[in-house]
Order: sequence, then structure tokens, then C-alpha cells
Amino acid sequence: MKNIGSLIKEEFERQGHSIGWLSRRLACDRSNVYRLFQRDSIDILTLKRLCRILDHDFFNDLSLELQQEKARSVVPVERD
Repeated sequence: MKNIGSLIKEEFERQGHSIGWLSRRLACDRSNVYRLFQRDSIDILTLKRLCRILDHDFFNDLSLELQQEKARSVVPVERD
């Protein structure tokens, strides 16, 4: 599973925004945005803000990844 920072960075880059653009919307320093992209975890309220800012449902992305991991880990039961 990719870390949440990587998912956010990928969507951010796909949209073509600048670091300054995101830092202004988050009301933080540019260095905090770079650190955000490295994070393994994030609090729900911040993720919700990022969903609104980037108009992207990161919660859905995480849910889909979880479902895919679960499907890969299911081992069929052999019957006699």
C-alpha cells in the first residue's frame, strides 16, 4: 500500500498545481507541504481538507486499496 503522502502528491502533480498554491490553501509553509508528501499517516480532518482543496476523494482511494489487498490475501479453501 502506498503511503498517504504519496497518494496526495500524485494527485497534486496530476492536477499541475504549484507548491505555493497548496501551501496558501493549507495556510502553511511550503516546507510543510513537502513534509506532507512524505507522511505515512495523516489525521482525518487534514485529509478531509485536502479532499476539498484538490477535489479528490482520498478516502475512496484508501478504501479501494484496502479492498484490493483483502482480495489478494484471500486463499481459496480446498474441498475434498
